[in-house]
Amino acid sequence: MTVAKTVWGYIQNRDYRVMRRVNRWKAPRWIRYWMLAATRIGDGWLWYTLGFILLIAGGPNRYAAVCAAGSAAIAGVFVFKLLKKISHRQRPCQLEPHCWSRVLPPDQFSFPSGHTMTAFSIALVISYFYPGLEGALYFLAVSIAVSRVVLGMHFLSDVLAGAVLGSSLGVTAIVLFASYGLA
Repeated sequence: MTVAKTVWGYIQNRDYRVMRRVNRWKAPRWIRYWMLAATRIGDGWLWYTLGFILLIAGGPNRYAAVCAAGSAAIAGVFVFKLLKKISHRQRPCQLEPHCWSRVLPPDQFSFPSGHTMTAFSIALVISYFYPGLEGALYFLAVSIAVSRVVLGMHFLSDVLAGAVLGSSLGVTAIVLFASYGLA
């Protein structure tokens, strides 16, 4: 138990240092726009639009791709809601004011980042089925993750955990759909 508290204390101290530096950073206007756009893209509408486009023009893998990505995303919602309920970790914007961002958090707790989890799970699954989209999807996923830290919605460890959990859910969805011959 003491080791866990020591490790958690180390992570939390690092998170708070990063939070304070980011909150006091006077970001250039183009970065502000990029971060605000990225976080809004991560709200879900892009993923629904991508799924719709793939269903219409996605070729022979369209059903497997959309079902696997949708399954990973839905599982992610259950996972991050459960973990947020267990962790009760406050968001950085609740602890210290941000110098320029006025984005409202979608829910009360911080750990893990649901935006990041969803972005990485969908990016991994869709890039498996459509390798040509890999660069753009991972750029979006990383942008969404970074935006959550820069805008004061999450700590760095929240988005790192979200990326790992989202990637795990994506791999699981691919394996499940591949084992049933759908991929």
